[in-house]
Amino acid sequence: MGALDKALSVIGLSRRSTLENPEPWMWEAFGAVRTGSGVNVSPQKAMHMSAVWAAVRLISETVATLPLHVYRSGDVVGQRADANPVSHILMNPSPMLCGMQFREMLTAHVLLWGNAYAAIIRNGAGQVVELVPVLPQFVRISITRRRKLVYDVVLPGSNLPIRLNQADVLHVCGLSFDGIKGLSVVRHAAQSIGLGLAAEDYGATFFGNASQPAGYISVPEKLTKEQAQVLREQWQSIYGGTSNSHKTAVIPGGGTFNKITIPNNEAQFLESRKFQITDIARWFRVPPHMIGDLDRATFSNIEHQSLEFVQHTIRPWLVRWEQELNRKLFPPVPVSLGAGDEIEEGPSPYYAEFNVDGLLRGDLKARSDYYVRARQWGWLSVNEIRRKENMPPVDGGDEYLSPLNMQALNTPEDAP
Repeated sequence: MGALDKALSVIGLSRRSTLENPEPWMWEAFGAVRTGSGVNVSPQKAMHMSAVWAAVRLISETVATLPLHVYRSGDVVGQRADANPVSHILMNPSPMLCGMQFREMLTAHVLLWGNAYAAIIRNGAGQVVELVPVLPQFVRISITRRRKLVYDVVLPGSNLPIRLNQADVLHVCGLSFDGIKGLSVVRHAAQSIGLGLAAEDYGATFFGNASQPAGYISVPEKLTKEQAQVLREQWQSIYGGTSNSHKTAVIPGGGTFNKITIPNNEAQFLESRKFQITDIARWFRVPPHMIGDLDRATFSNIEHQSLEFVQHTIRPWLVRWEQELNRKLFPPVPVSLGAGDEIEEGPSPYYAEFNVDGLLRGDLKARSDYYVRARQWGWLSVNEIRRKENMPPVDGGDEYLSPLNMQALNTPEDAP
């Protein structure tokens, strides 16, 4: 036994695993998980399930289509800084991707793998000039003695890793136990996803066999192995599939066909498939009605569920994005301490932030009532209201109103 064989045997592995007959550790190495349903689940395989596709697409498209702008902190709250170079990078991260495609791709990565990576390319002056996405399966993370993260990227066809420092990698991390790597929803939900995929395969096979369950052909005489194989192939070629359903069967040699009947309602096929949608919605924390399950959706609660989706599903992902963008793309600036001309690094006055107003506006009547009260009570001007509705400002629209029947508590009663 060689040294490698001895080392593998110590941890319970062997070299007998092949691509045709892989052992569990080999599936793990390729990012797949073996499940009790017999379906091996990987991030790519999980996307074959309609509920997973819908949930990933829902979250990633919502995050990607929200406006993302650069602001400057100061006396004016919400002051846009569109001239900042990072603002252009967020709109066009690379020559191959626009901002929407970039954020959609990385959000899908973090939803499926638990982590999303993009290499930060800088020029000689240290300014960000490009963001290059990297598939999570090609990235390995390690910690240096100085407690800094380094990212080794091993691209297909290359044996030499490309090492990137922590400051040069945009890393959007999901829920994590160690603060270094996020946990994959697909890996933890593998049993649920595998059951859903198995149900879909069963349904496809059921209807592919003309909606008839499997059965067996009995003949009065004993057949050789070759004769049985010929009879099976002839039967399948003539009567198998939906295009051959309801044809008249003719079995040579006095044979008879015997069905093995298992009704779908006893196997709870439809109920199981509907439950899988709810289960996947629970894993990805999305309202079931947004991925196609409308059983419990009504006109009275669907709007509140949509608002909860923004607050409890989308907002955590936006915060993860914003904090990673702000600490990696906006370098600290030198700050003078005054005494002895000492210089230290201070936080950048610039920051990136998503605008979620469009998702929280509600229906037209609710927005109208909100704006009326805001305008009458003097805490929104006409131009601020028009800005929220993506309308241009008007002359004199920056004035605030004050109700005439209101006065301060310390105002004398005889005051005019």
